[in-house]
Amino acid sequence: MIDHAIGASFRDPSGFVFRHENQIYRQVNQSYADDYATLMQSGLYQTLVEQNRLIAHEEVEPPTAAPPGHYRTLLPTQIPFVSYPYEWCFSQLKDAALLTLRVQRLALRHKMSLKDASAYNVQFMNGRPIMIDTLSFERYEEGRPWVAYRQFCQHFVAPLALMSRRDVRLLEMLRVHLDGIPLDLATTLLPRRSFLNRGLLTHLLVHKGYQRRYEDAGEPKKIRPVSQTALSNIIEDLRNTVRRLDWVPNGGEWAEYETGDSYADDSLAEKQDLVRGYLEAIAPGCVWDLGANTGVYSRIAAEIAERVVSFDKDPACVEQNYRHVKQNKETRILPQRLDLVNPSPSLGWAHDERSSLAARAEADAVLALALIHHIAISNNVPLPKIASYLATLAADLIIEFVPKRDPKVQTLLATRQDVFPAYNREGFEAAFSSRFEIVRADQITGSERTIYWMRRRS
Repeated sequence: MIDHAIGASFRDPSGFVFRHENQIYRQVNQSYADDYATLMQSGLYQTLVEQNRLIAHEEVEPPTAAPPGHYRTLLPTQIPFVSYPYEWCFSQLKDAALLTLRVQRLALRHKMSLKDASAYNVQFMNGRPIMIDTLSFERYEEGRPWVAYRQFCQHFVAPLALMSRRDVRLLEMLRVHLDGIPLDLATTLLPRRSFLNRGLLTHLLVHKGYQRRYEDAGEPKKIRPVSQTALSNIIEDLRNTVRRLDWVPNGGEWAEYETGDSYADDSLAEKQDLVRGYLEAIAPGCVWDLGANTGVYSRIAAEIAERVVSFDKDPACVEQNYRHVKQNKETRILPQRLDLVNPSPSLGWAHDERSSLAARAEADAVLALALIHHIAISNNVPLPKIASYLATLAADLIIEFVPKRDPKVQTLLATRQDVFPAYNREGFEAAFSSRFEIVRADQITGSERTIYWMRRRS
């Protein structure tokens, strides 16, 4: 009996993913046997794995009694943290799109093709995107169009175009449209000048018209043969279209975070030394940096921890962070978009296809620096509720308390009534002491801010 079949894989007749004793396995069904054999014998699997474009696996005996239809059991390299496209920045989605097209191009050279092009088939590991769905490949049939073309346009071209040409925050539409943004919706939202770009005209506007003609009107599709050369040209045109889409963060609050968020140089150095010292004492394997901004403290954490998930609400911060990861070939940091007041929920069929943030993983330690005032004052979340939630995420917490007299808090209070009588150091410590033991508390020299190391009560 399988311990837990992963909800996201139930739609695929070729197989499914399941969990057993904290390991992720993939079952290959008998119906996929011929395509799987072609993948393994054609050289495509080896090429993709050697180029770090497909997750590696080993064939193993089923850890439990195999269900009907079983053909093979695979034990893939384990992904440390599963992220979803609506949690990525612009460049992460763009890199995932380009990876998918590279994989398709290589597949065609080995007489295979991707039968789906879902953004959920890509994860980020060691600072770069990698495909995780071993069962996405099928044998290529001469003359057959790319069956994943529509899905690629909905999962990648449409959201990237909307982010680039309209508003980067429209990525969040993927939380509602789990199978990608419908092309009719994307073309309605895009500025008309977007279609002066031949790629967007072809793959969004013309493509939408084709869908409307043959699907909405109920007219039978007339499938024209597409040669392998023509198919390769379509893939290359998609690649050029995606590569030309860009979004450059400018302005916004993120720029000031690199300079220390109101700290003088000496105070900033002291804060960084304290955080580093706390982390060295904790020795965590995995750190979640909440409100990471552009990742200054994530990089301090990465000196000590094997993995750091670097969360921030601001798309510009996450974009800057990810570009830094790429430029410096960092392998321990995963930048992610997260609104802590509205974190990713369980979504999809029976609330089981996409897991909530808290259900996917747990950290050993959490950083919450220059964050508490935004949650408590900007969003009216009481301190006890903040403490209770953070206690569900990790055993150790490094948190910064920013008092009301701080210029940052004064800015937040400038346009609203102060209805936060318990927001002071005594109220903060009382609220958090119900869930945590305070191991250390250090006030930063030249500042009224205090850094705490806390440990969750058992």
